[in-house]
Amino acid sequence: MKEPQTVEEDLGETLKRTLRAQREKRKKRLIEQSAVQESDDVEEFTTIEQRSKEEEASERSKDSIVWSKPPTGSQSGVSSISRRITSSQQLDTVVTRRLEEKLKAARSKGESLQDQEASFDVPSRLQSLRDRETVTRFDRGDDVDRDGKADAPLPIISGRVKIREAARQEVKGLPTAEEAYNFFTFNFEPDPQDISERVRRKSKKKHSRDKEGSEEDDEQDGVDEGRDGGSEEHNEEAPLMRDDDEDLFAIERSTRDYLEVRKAQYVGYQKRVQQESELLFTPSYRAVPVSVKLPENMKPRYLEDEGLYVGERPAVSLTNENILENRLLKMEEGKKWFGDDGRIMALPDPIKESSTRPPLFHMVDDLDPALQTVYKKAVQSKHANLYIAGATDPEGDYQLDVDVSGLIFSHHPLFSREHVLGARLVQLYDQYLTRQHNNLTGHLTDKLSGLRCALRNMLEVHHGQSLTHGMQQRISEYSQEVRNTRQLRDSEQEKDRTLLKNLVKVWKELKALREFQKFTNTPYKLYLRRENVDRLLDEREYEGEILAEIVEMEAETDEEYQRKLSEYKVQFEEWKVWKRKQRGKKKKKKKKKAQAQDTEEEDEDQEASESEGIVGEGPSKPEPPVRPDFDSLEQHVREKASRIRRKPGEPILIPELSASGNISASDVCPRAEVARREDVLRRSLFIKILYNDKEVSRTISRPLNSDFRVHFGQIFNLKIVNCPRSINLQVFEETGSYCSLLAQVYVPVPESSVVAGNAPIEEFEFSSHQRVMFDHEGVGSDVPLSFEADGSNKQILFTSGKVSSSVSWAVGEEGVPLAPPMSQHPSALHSGLGHLDAVSYIGASGLYDMKKISEWATQSRLDPNDPKNASIMQLLKVATSGQVVAPEYFRLEQLQEEFNFVTDEDLESSKRFRLLTLRSQEVAEFRNYKCVPAVEREVTDKVFHEYEKRLKDGETIDTKEHLDSHRALIAKYLQKIRESVINRFLLAKHHYLLSDLVIEEEIPSIGGAGTGLLGLNLFKLAEPKRPLKPLRKERKKVTAQNLSDGDIKLLINILRGYDIPIRRPPSTKPGQQTQSVMQDSDWLFSQVQVRPFVEVSFQRTTLQTTTADGPNPCWNEELQMPFSAPNGDYSTASLQSVRDDVYINIFDEVVYETGVREKDRGKALHTRVEKHWLGSVKIPFSTIYSQSRIDGTFKVNTPAVLLGYSKERSYGNNGFEPLRSLMEGTFITLFITIEPQLVPGESIREKFDSQEDERLLQASERFEREASQRFPDRPCVTTVIDLNGKTVFITRYVRPLNPPQELLDAFPNSPTDTTALVARYVSLIPSLPDRVSFSGACDLWSTCDQFLTLLAGDEEEHAVLLCNYFLSMGKRAWLIIGTAIPEGPTAYVLTYEQSRYLIWNPSNGQFYGQYDTFCPLQTVGCLVNADNVWFNVQQYTLPMRISFDTSKANFWKPFFSRSFSHPGLSSVQPEELTYRRTDKAAAAELQDRVEKILKEKIMEWRPRHPTRWNRYCTTTLKQFLPKLELTSGRNVAEDHRHELQSLLGDNKISGFPLHIPFSEVQPIIEAVYSTGVHSVQASNVEFALAVYAHPYPNNVLSVWVYLASLVRT
Repeated sequence: MKEPQTVEEDLGETLKRTLRAQREKRKKRLIEQSAVQESDDVEEFTTIEQRSKEEEASERSKDSIVWSKPPTGSQSGVSSISRRITSSQQLDTVVTRRLEEKLKAARSKGESLQDQEASFDVPSRLQSLRDRETVTRFDRGDDVDRDGKADAPLPIISGRVKIREAARQEVKGLPTAEEAYNFFTFNFEPDPQDISERVRRKSKKKHSRDKEGSEEDDEQDGVDEGRDGGSEEHNEEAPLMRDDDEDLFAIERSTRDYLEVRKAQYVGYQKRVQQESELLFTPSYRAVPVSVKLPENMKPRYLEDEGLYVGERPAVSLTNENILENRLLKMEEGKKWFGDDGRIMALPDPIKESSTRPPLFHMVDDLDPALQTVYKKAVQSKHANLYIAGATDPEGDYQLDVDVSGLIFSHHPLFSREHVLGARLVQLYDQYLTRQHNNLTGHLTDKLSGLRCALRNMLEVHHGQSLTHGMQQRISEYSQEVRNTRQLRDSEQEKDRTLLKNLVKVWKELKALREFQKFTNTPYKLYLRRENVDRLLDEREYEGEILAEIVEMEAETDEEYQRKLSEYKVQFEEWKVWKRKQRGKKKKKKKKKAQAQDTEEEDEDQEASESEGIVGEGPSKPEPPVRPDFDSLEQHVREKASRIRRKPGEPILIPELSASGNISASDVCPRAEVARREDVLRRSLFIKILYNDKEVSRTISRPLNSDFRVHFGQIFNLKIVNCPRSINLQVFEETGSYCSLLAQVYVPVPESSVVAGNAPIEEFEFSSHQRVMFDHEGVGSDVPLSFEADGSNKQILFTSGKVSSSVSWAVGEEGVPLAPPMSQHPSALHSGLGHLDAVSYIGASGLYDMKKISEWATQSRLDPNDPKNASIMQLLKVATSGQVVAPEYFRLEQLQEEFNFVTDEDLESSKRFRLLTLRSQEVAEFRNYKCVPAVEREVTDKVFHEYEKRLKDGETIDTKEHLDSHRALIAKYLQKIRESVINRFLLAKHHYLLSDLVIEEEIPSIGGAGTGLLGLNLFKLAEPKRPLKPLRKERKKVTAQNLSDGDIKLLINILRGYDIPIRRPPSTKPGQQTQSVMQDSDWLFSQVQVRPFVEVSFQRTTLQTTTADGPNPCWNEELQMPFSAPNGDYSTASLQSVRDDVYINIFDEVVYETGVREKDRGKALHTRVEKHWLGSVKIPFSTIYSQSRIDGTFKVNTPAVLLGYSKERSYGNNGFEPLRSLMEGTFITLFITIEPQLVPGESIREKFDSQEDERLLQASERFEREASQRFPDRPCVTTVIDLNGKTVFITRYVRPLNPPQELLDAFPNSPTDTTALVARYVSLIPSLPDRVSFSGACDLWSTCDQFLTLLAGDEEEHAVLLCNYFLSMGKRAWLIIGTAIPEGPTAYVLTYEQSRYLIWNPSNGQFYGQYDTFCPLQTVGCLVNADNVWFNVQQYTLPMRISFDTSKANFWKPFFSRSFSHPGLSSVQPEELTYRRTDKAAAAELQDRVEKILKEKIMEWRPRHPTRWNRYCTTTLKQFLPKLELTSGRNVAEDHRHELQSLLGDNKISGFPLHIPFSEVQPIIEAVYSTGVHSVQASNVEFALAVYAHPYPNNVLSVWVYLASLVRT
């Protein structure tokens, strides 16, 4: 071996190649030769594994083979070959075994090294590994010493180091130079660690291993090696290293020879994630759709939206919840974990809102004494809370009112025996009334029958079937409930029976005592009223109850017997077991005694006694239960029933106690009784009021009455400075100069909410234990008393009674309670848990006040759906009769206030938010406010000026407008009703239809009638045109929401007039030249009768027609009047509430010649034109708006006296004919409409509360619906709404009511005049349509007494009052529900007099015959009286074309008929009306004020001309006005004209009286202004004005205003 030594790298490479070749050859040879070797392939280790037990067993077998085959030493060829083979096999076995031992040692080293590296390993970062490229380093871990020992532990990398068994490899061919060199230079001795490992393993495998055997093994190995070496020396061609000897090179190799170092294999992150995803499941953190978590075709159900209470879920992050949901959905049946809302089912959060500390019971004994709780008695400081802070300030004026009403004694020492029995009788009767009011017996009887019925139904349903355990439990519970209820019922019946017997017994004792003592001291009388019963029915019920009770008792007894029997069987079995044990013990003891021989007889006796004692200590033998006797059960039930119940057929006794008896006079009483009565008269009582144990006041001393009652009736006002701690009432009794304290009553301090006016009078009981005895008939106090003859049954009575009193806090001027704040109250709790803790908020005493609990529940905003609040919500609902209801919101967060973006104070102080709120609430001033500024600073304070002024003046009464305090109060009340009605319908009015918001043209159809292009419309082209008879076309209606000032106009078409008054020729005085109106030369003017023209006045805008000639003019002119809505609000509600009227006045144009100068005579004619008022028609704008058009002939309201004019036809001298035709008057034909035609507001049909029967309401609704379907243009009214907002049947309003008596006495001999006067009285009550008052929201009907109190109402109230008056006067009268012009839907009165029907207009007192041409009633819808409602089913609706005979079913459809009879409805009207007396002084004061106001207004209307008043004429007119009122303007005109002409003959007089029902001053001013009297411009004109107010009962006023202008001629 002369090759030089190579470097370490070349040596390592050479070694690797050599070993690899040897392994391949060795592998093939071992597979062929070794049958006992393992036949596995080359193993590739990724991690170092332990050897299995099979390999260890194979090692042991190989060792035994080696020892059992020693060498033979033969040198022959065959033998040498066999020896060579044998020695080679042995060598292979030894090498293999040693190699395995070295591998095990190397594996243990590698494991220890790997553990050390793992302890110092730093966790790697995957992100950095992904970013950089991994470099495998070979410069570490391969340093090996020359001796073959490793300096550092060998790192074994899992998956990168492959260990192969070199002993199983065989190399073919000659060794290389490197292999030969390594053979002689390497040290093949094993490492010490490997040797120790091998020795340790062998010691474990074999228990006895001989040391000599080990040495022989080594020697045998040496002999074999020598033999092989010697044989090899003889053959030079033989290789240096034979194949058989190659295993020697692997024996002493170290573990490093079997290492293969490779480049590290790196797996990328994405690939590793993919590999892990195939083995592991990672749930996603994304949200799962709800549809995936619920079953198919199922929508999520949210219980919170349904109003159900859902507890707060525990707080879980959304990511964790999503991960859990994704994981659950991968499981089988994972959807069962999800609720109906798609979320994971979870119980409510168990964590309490407030922290609680559990009691430390386990630490009581071990607790440090310094930490233990020490309880001390509460001591109140004398100076704590002594004074109320700020009580001495003017604002801190606190006042407590103590009301002491009186007291009554339930026992007094001066009671006689009769008084004692009387007090006991009263007490028992009070108990009887209380029990009858509670009616516990009836309630329990009903409950018992219900339970029995339910139990019977249950048994019938399951009859013959096997009952489940749940059903058996339920039946058992029902049976137990029946048993308990029956026992309670029997107990209450027995109490009622006993109470009635005691009541009768005491009354008999009282009567016997009165008969014995021959006088009476008490006024009590007891009457027993008997109510007979049906004996057969009573016996049936009695027997049925007994039989039912017997059946139940038998079932209960049998059930009890079975239970006891089962218990007996169990006890008997236990006793038998015990008895058997005792017998066994006795036998054992007897055997022991027989075996024992040395025992004495005494000991035997003692043991026998002990054994007997042991036997006697056990349980006794149980007795079997006694079988129930069902025969005696029925007898027991019947005895109990006869004792506690009324016998069949026995009348029901109802006691009635009265105090109407007479008390015997003192002169018929014995001396002892007289002495007692005198002693009673000497007694007097008074009460001291103690505040904080100090006397602050006392009542006056009142004498004790004979009935032992004292009435004080005093209220004491206490100004509070100290905090209230106690209030005491001390009752003192005076006898002459002696005064004694009877009792002391403690009154609780009231809460701050208990104020004067709502504090009820309470009764406080008191008693006294003073011992009092008398020598007269007084029974005394604390003295034995007996009513028996033998003195038995003694009883001791003490002085007792009740004090009636109340304590409350006073109320200041502004309604603020004068009570100290709760923070100053000693019992106030300074706690912030007021909204959570009721006790801390209202105090413990307030828990009995339902009102306070209600306030606390409202302020704390309890969740009504929370199960924890169910009991208190039910309590509030029952106790407050429905005043406290559940709120309209479902609160999800109780602490919502903490999340408000701004505080409530900031919201309240915001002017813009206030403006928005007022507009949303539709306050009158802001209802149509369109542009709200977007910035807070742009809202000025002037916007709220009118609103705040109205609020400030809301409580003040403005007598300037009403001139009457009563009418001012009525106006305030009507305003409140109006606001409440409008607010109620505020929400309902915002329910719009599509047509309200979208305006579109109707699409015309090709054919058909109506808007069709073909069909019937084609025939209109062929119709002849009639220009002289034009027809009005229907216009399209528009809404007024987008209109502004100037867009709406009133179109008034003045057609013609009839019977206009004509001028009267002037009369002449004696000695005076006749002077005509015009010059005689002008023949044209001398022939003129009248030159009328029409002037229309609306909202102070005046237009007039041209002047016509003659009493029957024809104008046919159209006037357009502009309209402006109040505050620019053109909404429907605003237009319906407009109160302006359209005045249509008829004037006569008179031309006067003025003075002509001499130089101009014959050249020029100077004239002056004046207009004289002849009459007017007043039509409200609300009527025009609601009707859309007014078309008809109207009667002109002409004055009773028209100076200078006369009617063309005279009435004659027949006087007043009640049945005359009213065509004798002035009429005018008009057509009025609005341009554009507006959509009228419809009244809102809302369901109202009603006390009517539901069947009646349904029939009413059905009757109206059928009527509207058959005749949509005919009004049908069966139910109306009263002022309380409740639905009332209309016939309840009809009832005979008495008119004022002075009206009936005015014309005692003329029923016709009386009827006209009553109708005039009704017409004097001012009209106020509901559509104006309530903006068309609804039509309210008031009763007659309310109507007379309010002194305002629409046509329905007038008609109902007039109809009721007529009925009381004996007339046949009905209400007519129909339509008229110009009122629209209205109500008239129909009467039947002198074989003909009369139609009365209640608003003006006029009447019309059925066949009058100019009757304003146009449609008759239905007739109403107190008995029925008839609907008109005739062909026509005009009064002159229909029949009023309601008995004909084909003309009138009745509401009540045979199929639906009259239920006997009571009337809502009072039985009679009471009237206030007329106040003539107030009427005189009123007329003076009206006259003063009118004079000021006329002078204000004539700013450029002086206004002179003719006092002489005014005086004359004042004297004439009462005559007009007395005669209603009839038969006095001519006399009055002559009287004025004689007095003022040199003046041209033009004037007239106006008659106006008085309600306010403004309508009078408007009526005077419309006459145009002030417009006379003559320089020498004078005016006369007279006002007369005639009072009628109940403050109804008839106002006359006489206007006249005088021009001196």
